[in-house]
Amino acid sequence: MITQWFFTHVDRRGTIVIAVLVALACLVPLSNLLLPPTSALHVPTYLVSLIGKYLTYALLAVALDLVWGFCGILSLGHGAFFALGGYAMGMYLMRQIGPRGVYADPVLPDFMVFLNWKELPWFWHGFNHFWFAALMVVLVPGILAFGFGWLAFRSRVTGVYLSIITQALTYALLLAFFRNDMGFGGNNGLTDFKDILGFNIQADSTRSMLFAATALFLALAVFVTSFIVRSKLGKVLVGVRDAESRMRFLGYRVDRYKLFVWTVSAMMAGIAGALYVPQVGIINPSEFEPANSIEAVIWVAVGGRGTIIGPILGAVLVNFGKTYFTAAFPEIWLFALGALFILVTLFLPKGILGLYGTWETKRKDRIARKRSEPGSPATERATPIAEPQAAE
Repeated sequence: MITQWFFTHVDRRGTIVIAVLVALACLVPLSNLLLPPTSALHVPTYLVSLIGKYLTYALLAVALDLVWGFCGILSLGHGAFFALGGYAMGMYLMRQIGPRGVYADPVLPDFMVFLNWKELPWFWHGFNHFWFAALMVVLVPGILAFGFGWLAFRSRVTGVYLSIITQALTYALLLAFFRNDMGFGGNNGLTDFKDILGFNIQADSTRSMLFAATALFLALAVFVTSFIVRSKLGKVLVGVRDAESRMRFLGYRVDRYKLFVWTVSAMMAGIAGALYVPQVGIINPSEFEPANSIEAVIWVAVGGRGTIIGPILGAVLVNFGKTYFTAAFPEIWLFALGALFILVTLFLPKGILGLYGTWETKRKDRIARKRSEPGSPATERATPIAEPQAAE
């Protein structure tokens, strides 16, 4: 019964991707921890962290695809939710340092001691507990998204105007978090992490477990997104994307549907940010840069929006290219990224998976036409042979 329920809410592609992610969550840590470095199947720790970072980007791309690909809300500010989740996790990691910091203060993080803070700000209390930080990872982006969406969607702000407002939101947060008196480390942000859940954050085993957690959360995000999209709610969201005015005329409270999916997407982005921070070892205001949100849009566009799987493919491929080009040709990376977006917009409007879907449809149509042509073996088999009539 559980298997039947699962396949009802997840299509074949989604099932394959979930299976691959679960396999990676098991095999990559085992390869890193159990196989010797001389083995051809050994995955080095730096590669575990690098791929884990790509998977956090893929989780952000899936979150963005949920609102853009299936509901038509083009967000240029999802990087803000990603960064807020990252800061929530960073605050927890900073509280775990304790007296091992440079200034050996058991309560205040090093940057607060340096800036002559006398006591811990009220909004830092509770972050010494992992459960509280995990709750804030989803609540802070979710509450911000709910408040923003409630005002925007009730006012029927749509299209390019909504996109500009989301970009303004992330830029405002960028300016706020740059200030030293905000209590988040200013320009330097939060770094020098030591432990997570009592485990050394630099240890190979911890890195492998963080990778496994990221892969499993990405698999869960694929399942949740598929569950939403294949439900009746998902059909309404697609209707809102394609004909919002008609859906409103039919009696649907469009603003409520958009607000729900917008809030869920922001929470998913916050989880992606929380998984990103312990793997890269730092979180600072640069994560709020509008360019980061625009890059996420490019990932979704390259992979294929409205496909769930496409954004994962786009995020991994684009960031792999970024890693290569920034090392080999750092001066042309931004030009290459811009050219990629233009080429995809002009020649691959449905992305890589969309191109594959178009090719598959044409192939099936071609086979169907061949079977229906006169003289083909299929047609001859299907043509009934008239029986001879008896002579009168």
